Amino acid sequence: MQTAESIAEMYRDAWSRFATGVTVITTVESSGAVHGMTASSVTSVSLDPPLVLAVIGESRQTHALIEATGRFGMSILDVGQTEIAKHFATPPESRGELATENLTQLSGTPVIANAIAAMDCKVIAAHKAGDHTVFIGEVESIQVGEGDPLVWFQRQFGGFTDSASDQNSSSDSE
Repeated sequence: MQTAESIAEMYRDAWSRFATGVTVITTVESSGAVHGMTASSVTSVSLDPPLVLAVIGESRQTHALIEATGRFGMSILDVGQTEIAKHFATPPESRGELATENLTQLSGTPVIANAIAAMDCKVIAAHKAGDHTVFIGEVESIQVGEGDPLVWFQRQFGGFTDSASDQNSSSDSE
């Protein structure tokens, strides 16, 4: 029988094998400063109304700020935004400042500039699940851009390539 410790270690390892897109969840501190965290535990919930889900650890500063403001921004990052993802994955006390040109506003909520998509969300439900809270946000404003997604796989950032398409295009040209 496996121990709780070995299951926890294997659980993290198993989920590292699940490729996901990379987002930054943003909110505002009481001082007005932008606060954010890199997140891959997000998903679409509903089309009508448009709902998204973000899972935030209760020990994260982002958790308390979302509870206080009742809002969050969600930005889906482009493959060229790896440094922004790394910035927001670093603990706030260690990360330094993010250049202001990397941020913009969407209906008053801070989001990442030039993301391939960004949403301004109002929290409509929050459910405790273990040491995290599942926040359900109703999308009140959205923008969609161009680009290729930044992907998180086996604890690394990377891009997405369609190798089947690449092989077809190279064989078509022969």
